[in-house]
Amino acid sequence: MVTAAEIEALFDDEPKSLHSTLYSPLEKVAIWFAVAVLTVVSFGLIFVNDVFWTDGLKPIVWDPIMKDAGSAGDAGYSPENTALYATTVLLCVVILQAVFRKMRLPADDRMMYALIAWVILAPVLRVLEDSDFFNSDLDWLLISPIIHLHLALWLILTAFVSHKLASKWDGSNDDDDRAKSRTVLFVILGLLLFLHWSILYQPSYASHPNMDKLWVMLSFPIALYCLFSILVRTAAWPAITRGLVAFGSSASVLGLFHWFQFIASPWEQESGRIVESQPLWPAIIVLGLPAIVCYYLYRYGKDDARHMKLTDYEPGVLPSGVTLKAWEDAGDKVNQHPVEQLSRKALMANPMVLAMVFGQLCDGFATMVGIDLFGYGEKHPVSDAVIQFGIGLADSMGIDPIMESSNPPGAWLFAIVKACLVAAIVWLFVEMRVERRQIHMRMLIVLAVLIVGLAPGLRDIGRLTLDV
Repeated sequence: MVTAAEIEALFDDEPKSLHSTLYSPLEKVAIWFAVAVLTVVSFGLIFVNDVFWTDGLKPIVWDPIMKDAGSAGDAGYSPENTALYATTVLLCVVILQAVFRKMRLPADDRMMYALIAWVILAPVLRVLEDSDFFNSDLDWLLISPIIHLHLALWLILTAFVSHKLASKWDGSNDDDDRAKSRTVLFVILGLLLFLHWSILYQPSYASHPNMDKLWVMLSFPIALYCLFSILVRTAAWPAITRGLVAFGSSASVLGLFHWFQFIASPWEQESGRIVESQPLWPAIIVLGLPAIVCYYLYRYGKDDARHMKLTDYEPGVLPSGVTLKAWEDAGDKVNQHPVEQLSRKALMANPMVLAMVFGQLCDGFATMVGIDLFGYGEKHPVSDAVIQFGIGLADSMGIDPIMESSNPPGAWLFAIVKACLVAAIVWLFVEMRVERRQIHMRMLIVLAVLIVGLAPGLRDIGRLTLDV
C-alpha cells in the first residue's frame, strides 16, 4: 500500500507550480487590459462624451436600468449588454481571483457559505424593488447590474471592518478572546446593519403611509438576533468569514420580513396594478425539488467528504507545489492518493457543487412555472431563444396554452436545458483537478454561476409568491 507522502515524493524533481503571490502571464494581461479599458473609457467620457455615453453606454446600459426601475419595470436585455456583462464577469473572475490569492483571502467551504448568503441577499432586495417598496430615488440601486456593484461595496466594507477589528483573535481558543471578538463584531456589524436599513428601508416607509407595520417592526430585532446567533455559532471561524456570513444572512432576514409584510398586507403598486393572489405552492415545487436532488447528492458524497477532511486534503485540489501537468502525466501512479480516491464522491457533498445544482435547478423550475403557468416573460435573449424553440415544439405537437399563458408552453425546454447544464457542471467539478493557487479561481467561477443561476431563480420564485 503506497502512502500519500510516497506518491507526492514522485514530484520532488518536477517543476513546481507558480507561487501564489505571483501573477501568471494571463493574469497580467487581464489586469493591464482592464486598466487600459478603464483609462480609455474614463477619458472618453470626459472628452468625447457623445460617443462614449450618449451614443454608447447610455442606450446599452443606463437606459435599460432606468426603464427597469420605472413603474413599468422589467426592461429586457439586449444582445449588446448581455455580451458586455458576460465579458465583464469573465474578466472580473480572472482579475479578482488573482488579487484575492495574493491577499491570501480564505477560499474554503466557510467562505463559500458566506458568499452564498450574499447571493441570496441580491434577489431578496430585487423582489422588494419589483413590489415597488423602495423609494423611487433608490430604485436604480436595486437593478442589475447595479445591484451587484452596490452589494459588492457592502461586502468589501463588511470584510474590511471585520478583518481589521477582529482578526487579531483568529485561531484563539481562549474564552475571553472569543468573547471580545464576538462583541466587537456584533457591535460593528450591528451598526452596519442599521446603516443598511437607514439607507435602503427607512426612506421608503414614507412612500407607503398606509402600510401595516407588524412584520416591519419585527424585522430589525430578528435580524439582530440572527446576527448574534451566527457570530456565536461561528466562533472558530476567521473574522472576515464570520463577518460576511453574519451580515449577509441578517440582511437577508431583514429583507425577507418585508416580504412577509407584503404577503400579509400588500402595498399599492406604482403601476396601479392590484395584487390578486399570492400562491405558495410554486415555492414548494421550485425550492423543494432542487432541495431533494441536493439532499441525495449530499448523502452520496458525505462519507468520502468526511474522510477527505481527515486526510487534510481538499476535494479536487492537488498537493501544494504540484502542477496540474505533472499530476496528469503521472497517470495511474496517483490513483491511490486521497485526492484521486475520495474527490469524486466528496465533491458531490461540497457546498460549491450543491449550491450550483440548487441554483440552476431553481432557475429552471422557476422559469418553467412562471412562464408556462403564470404568463410571465423572459428577459434574457439566449434563454428566450430556448423558450421560443420550446413553444414551437409544443405548437407542432398541438399542445394548447396552459392557464394564463397566451402561448403554448415553451419554458419546459429551458428547464430541461438547465437540468442538462447541472449534470455537466457536476461532471466537470467531479473530474476537475486544480492546483493550490487556483482555488480562488474555482470559488469565483462558482460565484459567477450562482449570480446567473441561484439569484434569478430566487427572484422568480419571490415574484411568483408575492404576485408582482
